[in-house]
Amino acid sequence: MLAASGSVALAVGATFQSSGPDAPDFHARTYPAESGPWAEPTPGTAPHSDTPARAGNPPGRPAPPQRIEITRVGLNAPVVPVGVDQKGGAEVPADPGAAGWYRFGTAPGETSGSAVLMGHVDSRSGDLGEFAALFDVRAGDSVLVRRHGAPPVAYRITARVTVDKGDLPASTFARSGPAVIRLITCASPYDPDRGGYLRNLVVTAVPVPGTG
Repeated sequence: MLAASGSVALAVGATFQSSGPDAPDFHARTYPAESGPWAEPTPGTAPHSDTPARAGNPPGRPAPPQRIEITRVGLNAPVVPVGVDQKGGAEVPADPGAAGWYRFGTAPGETSGSAVLMGHVDSRSGDLGEFAALFDVRAGDSVLVRRHGAPPVAYRITARVTVDKGDLPASTFARSGPAVIRLITCASPYDPDRGGYLRNLVVTAVPVPGTG
């Protein structure tokens, strides 16, 4: 679950043991310092001050993402908008083959802030989810985000880090500062008595100039 206040926690794995990969991080530091305000819906309440990004609504905002592709590792997933659940946490698509875009934050293609896409590492049947491929990415890998009614935007991966789910910093969801995307899934270890996966894998990518 993604907590909306205090320390940010995210768990996007299913409640079972994964046989998925586990790899060392290739970059020790992912997150830039928070450089502006960060606002999230209040825990326990439904979001009401923000609306999902749509092409042309509001004017000037980039179109919402439709698909994410990282060709070298075989990641190719549809993207669906997600919001906040009844407990104040971020929703994650039930389908392990899909990625969820946190629609109350930045959209891919915006010129500042952190756009967040989340996905499961595996499914209840034991099959790997699309975001399991994030364990195989390398610095410099290309990320393509296709959008509804707008040209795709390209990114280049700069960092991958694994953090305890309670230590995911608020800057992950920054609405100002450098434009980046964060791709998040769950990571080992898995402990069913403590709610499932205990860590998150976070991949950061920066825009390729001249796209979007």
